[in-house]
Parts: sequence; C-alpha cells; structure tokens
Amino acid sequence: MLLNGKAIAQEIQAEIAGQVHQITGRKPGLAVVLVGHNPASQAYVRSKKKACALVGIQSLVIELPASIALSDVIYEIEKLNQNPSIDAILVQLPLPPHLDESQITAAIDPNKDVDGFHPINVGKMLLGEEGAFLPCTPLGIHVLLQKSSIPIEGQHVVIIGRSNIVGKPLAAILMQKKRHCNATVTIAHSQTKNLAVLTRSADILVAAIGRPHFIKKEMIQPGATVIDVGINRLPDGRLIGDVDFESVSEVAGHITPVPGGIGPMTIAMLLQNTLRGYNDQK
Repeated sequence: MLLNGKAIAQEIQAEIAGQVHQITGRKPGLAVVLVGHNPASQAYVRSKKKACALVGIQSLVIELPASIALSDVIYEIEKLNQNPSIDAILVQLPLPPHLDESQITAAIDPNKDVDGFHPINVGKMLLGEEGAFLPCTPLGIHVLLQKSSIPIEGQHVVIIGRSNIVGKPLAAILMQKKRHCNATVTIAHSQTKNLAVLTRSADILVAAIGRPHFIKKEMIQPGATVIDVGINRLPDGRLIGDVDFESVSEVAGHITPVPGGIGPMTIAMLLQNTLRGYNDQK
C-alpha cells in the first residue's frame, strides 16, 4: 500500500490554514536564513515560502553572501531573535564550509528553533520532555506512520543513516516511553556489518543515506513498512529515493514514494511548528 505523504500533508496544511485564518491581528511569522547560492537550497526555500503563503503564514527570507563571516550570520540571527513579528527561525543547510554550523544553530532562540536543532531542544527530545520543537523530517515520519495506522509500539524499526537531521532524532522519538512510540530501534550506517540481515528483521525500515536505489527487494521483510527519506537527483533531472521503489513495492506492506512521500510531510511539520511557536509566544 502506498503511503501518500502528499495527501496527508495537504490535510494538515488545510487544518493549519483554518487555524491561521481565525487569528485576528498579526499572523505567525517564519524567517529563513539562506547563506550563499546553492541551487538546491534556493529551491527548498522557495517551496517553504510558497507553503507559508498557502496557509497564511508570513515568511521572510534573509539572503546572505557565501563569503559572510560567522559573526555576521550570528548578528542577523540575533536580530531575528529580538524581532517580535518572527515566531520561527530556521537556517537553511548546508552552510558554506567556513561557517560553524553548531555555533549558528546554538545562536537561535530555542523558543523560535522550529528545526529542532538547538542543543536545548535536542536534549529535551532525547529526555522525552514536553515542549521541545522536534526536527521536521523525523516528526513528519512519525506523524505519517500514525495517520496511516502503522503500528509502532513493540515494532523493530531499522534506520539506515545516523545524521543529526534524520537518523538520530527519529530514533530518539520512536524509542520514547509514550503512546505511538515504544519501538525497538536499531541505527545502521556505512560501517554496519551484514546490513541485509539486519534490514530483513525490520518491521519498519527507514532509508536515509543519500544513495540512490540502495535498498533492494531482497533486503526487505515481506509485509514491512518502508519509509524512503532519500532525495537524489539524476542527470536527467528526475528525483529518486534511496529505495528501489519498483522492486521493493512488490514485497513491502507499505511504502512511501519519492517524490510525494516524506518531503511534503517535512514542509507540513515546519508550518505546524511555526504555528506552535506563534501560539507559545502569545
């Protein structure tokens, strides 16, 4: 069965639009800091700005040159921290190599950190405390599983990829002692031995490694749920995932497409976090 992230994201965005429409006075505000001229980053920022407009959220894009000094980026972030019309701040990644991502992330007010990357939010997420902003892609995966009625509690989830953006936070979310969590989580990566043996033990397999069509049919337990986080652009312009969709869909019980799977859910969670940031600031 196809897990239609696009359709679920549209439902969530419609709910957000309805809530924003009811707001009198200032609407929620999101600021995106874009450093340099990475074409992929520019495309992502355009899609976020468009999504904000569709639900009535105000968006501001701060474009900075690739050669900018670290202190100047932090200065721009501090201005946004103090701006009462901005409820949410994100810095579009990746950054130019001379900029320290950890220092820039730590400069964002954790109460406006809708990407959930600030150390305070990461710590709260790991501890299972309420009130933290959760990273948008892992949160989107969690919400997609819930809204698709995929059992999580007691299931073996194998995540291929240990990034701070997807792999680690998703593991932290799914292992919590909470309703719709309580999974047994294994994180695999480039140094994992006998990977196919491990993936075949997964009730839910999440591929987030950035290697096109890496996950093959023989790596899947029949009936498993397969979540493809990968977005890989081919020379002809097509987007494909980390999962060989055509063959894997023959054995998987549920599977997300690329595009139209996790990408729209990530955007929907960004909008949801922005609205929450607005409500928390009131």
